[in-house]
Formats: sequence, C-alpha cells, structure tokens
Amino acid sequence: MNGVLGDILPFAVTVAISPVPIIATILMLMSPRPKPLGLGFLTGWVAGIAVAVGVFTLLAGVIPEKADDPGTQPIVGSIQMLFGLALLLLAVKQWRSRPKPGEVAQLPKWMAAIDTMNPGSALGLAFLLAAVNPKNLLVAAAAGVSIGHAALGTGPALLAVVAFTVIAALSVLAPVVIYLVAPAKAAGMLDHIRIWLTANNATIMMVVMLVLGAQLLGKGIGSF
Repeated sequence: MNGVLGDILPFAVTVAISPVPIIATILMLMSPRPKPLGLGFLTGWVAGIAVAVGVFTLLAGVIPEKADDPGTQPIVGSIQMLFGLALLLLAVKQWRSRPKPGEVAQLPKWMAAIDTMNPGSALGLAFLLAAVNPKNLLVAAAAGVSIGHAALGTGPALLAVVAFTVIAALSVLAPVVIYLVAPAKAAGMLDHIRIWLTANNATIMMVVMLVLGAQLLGKGIGSF
C-alpha cells in the first residue's frame, strides 16, 4: 500500500499544481456569485478526478501480465512508456506556447464567460477539465494503472483512489475554503496568486510534465 501511495503522489501533485483550474476557481470566487460558482466548480473537480482515476484503476486491474520472469511487467511497462512519451510531447508543446518577452499570457477563451455561468455550468466545466482534459487524463490514467495493477484488494485500492483525489483537489479546495472563511481578506491574496499563475502557467506545466514524463519513461523501461 505504501509503495502505491508513493507511486501516485507525484501524479496527484501534478494535477494539484495545474494553474488553469486554480485560476478558474479564483475568477469564480471574484465573480458576482462567488459561493455557488466556487462550490459548484469544486464539486465537479473532485468528481472528475475521482471518476478518471477510478475508471483507469478498474481497467488496469484486468490487464493480464504474461512474462517468463515474474519480476517483469511488459504490458504495464509499455503503457507507462507511452504515457511518459505523451507527457514529454506535451512538455515541449507547453514550452513552445510560453509568452514571448513583453507578451501577455493568454488564458482559455471560456474564462471570459465565467461571470455568466451558473453553478451547474461551473460543475460541468470542472468535471470536463478534470476527467477529459488530455493532460489530466494522462496523469489520472498513469495513477490508475499504478493502483489497479498493484492487486491491493478493493478496500486499499479505494483508499488509494480517495488519497489521490484529495491531494489532487487540494489546490482548488484551498481558495474556496480561504474565501469562505475570510472573504474580505481573500480577494487581494487570491488575485495576486491568479496574476502570477497566469504569467507562469506554461513554464510550470512544462517543468512538471518534463519531470513526470521522464519518470514514467524510466519506470516503463525498468519494467522489462
């Protein structure tokens, strides 16, 4: 169990430090309806993460392993290598999308419509960002493969999925909690965080994907 938690921790942190959902959460908390939008987005984010990693955990649990050497896992290793290569490619894409000196970093166009959203739209948007977005989907899939192929049993596997979900959702949960506890003081602090994340979004994700992609590639090679 501890080994699996150690394996999935980098994946959960990768989801947690993704700037876009944090920026979206902060913008919702600065909108005319901060509480319903913030709570709706948080609910959808948690649900999307849990569904994504849960589905891949179930799928990984039925992956057969046929190897002469019981210490090898060629199927899992191949999957990890594919995920690692995909993350490295995304890292290159993020690097190339960095704003040039003097340019203003561009955010997704849907963020301009946040003020007009209702809680249901915020929930659905968060679910899609967590469960369908290619970057998060790759990371959730890698975590699900680690959990599902460890043959932990239902209880420990469920605990691992919950642990992944909680850690991955902390960065969206934190701004919502801060706003609910101290809305007057939260506005200025959250806005400073939003500005910094917007300017450094591409660089942050490039570094994270590069490191995680290299780690997955190395684990995949080591499985043969």
